[in-house]
Amino acid sequence: MTLTGFVSKNAFRNKRRSILTVLSIGFSLLLLTLMMTIWRAFYIDQGSVQSAQRLVVRHKVSLTFALPIYYREKIRAVPGVVSVVPVSWFGGLYIDEKPEHFFAQFGTDPDEFFKTYTDFTIPADQVAAWQHDRQGVVVDSTLAKKYNWKIGDRIVLKGTIYPVNLELYVRGIFSSDPDDQSVYFNSKYLEESVSFFKGTAGTFGILADNPQDVSKIATSVDDMFHDSPQPTKTESEKAFQLGFVAMLGNVKAFILSICAAVVFTILLVSANTMAMSIRERTREVAVLKTLGFRRETILGMFVGEAITLALVGGLMGALGGYVLIYLVSHAPGFGMMFSAAKVTPGTMLVALVVAGLVGFLSAIIPSYHASRVNIVEGLRHIG
Repeated sequence: MTLTGFVSKNAFRNKRRSILTVLSIGFSLLLLTLMMTIWRAFYIDQGSVQSAQRLVVRHKVSLTFALPIYYREKIRAVPGVVSVVPVSWFGGLYIDEKPEHFFAQFGTDPDEFFKTYTDFTIPADQVAAWQHDRQGVVVDSTLAKKYNWKIGDRIVLKGTIYPVNLELYVRGIFSSDPDDQSVYFNSKYLEESVSFFKGTAGTFGILADNPQDVSKIATSVDDMFHDSPQPTKTESEKAFQLGFVAMLGNVKAFILSICAAVVFTILLVSANTMAMSIRERTREVAVLKTLGFRRETILGMFVGEAITLALVGGLMGALGGYVLIYLVSHAPGFGMMFSAAKVTPGTMLVALVVAGLVGFLSAIIPSYHASRVNIVEGLRHIG
């Protein structure tokens, strides 16, 4: 038997304890993978190259307040602005109030929408069909697959914020990465049905000439409307999205505290397991030394066993985190917020490195003491 095989066999010699240890480490690493993935999605990933050039203009006080539609032309005149499009939340019901039937719905301008959201992919003939149909709607490919929508299908959105039901017809199916999970209709159709909506917009989407102009444009737009009755708050698309995350509280502190608690917990679990395992094998250490095993070899064997257990648990946890993130990102009510969350190979590698380090740190001290056991004292040991 090779030394590697000997280490692997000894790592699981006490099957019950080893399995419980692996499960404990696996569950802890699952939480760690989940937290790292959420952190990456919220604070590291910047989205597509095109999204880095987009800004969102909203009312400075709250999203519940609308902006005058004439702001659009004033914004268009700001240097560095390529296009401006109104985007207004409708918030209607599709089929019923069940969470699995919820998705975002926006009124916009079909003539300029895809000029602003250039990372959305859709055939040109479908865009033209949408632009020529006041009751037309374009839908995200993920939603189209979920509800089996096809070109020409009828969709009815029951108004909750606005006292009107919209009867829409699918004229286009677009795709994006990550999935947008939204539908967009012509805001003129809503204006014809709701008088108080006419001449307003919930937000404006801006496409900048290049990412370097984003902060300058944001300052210029807000300064322009600073003294108006409807002041604005202009921010990058990523900052706008993080605003919704901030409503949940100090998410950064929460994630960091969970990660620290997870690492500390698995370190305690692994250290306790290894200490018990090595203490029970004092006579075995003496026998190995009698057979000619060197101190360094014994030290490496015990540390290797701990790292093996930790890596098995880490792999289980990372794979479990991948599955959990997938389920959460496709769950009703969570898909929009976590659509960009994906467990990357880098995240899994970090989880495995953490697991390996925990295994090493938990075993190095008891293994070191075990390797220094005197042969005579070890053979006399009872335990």
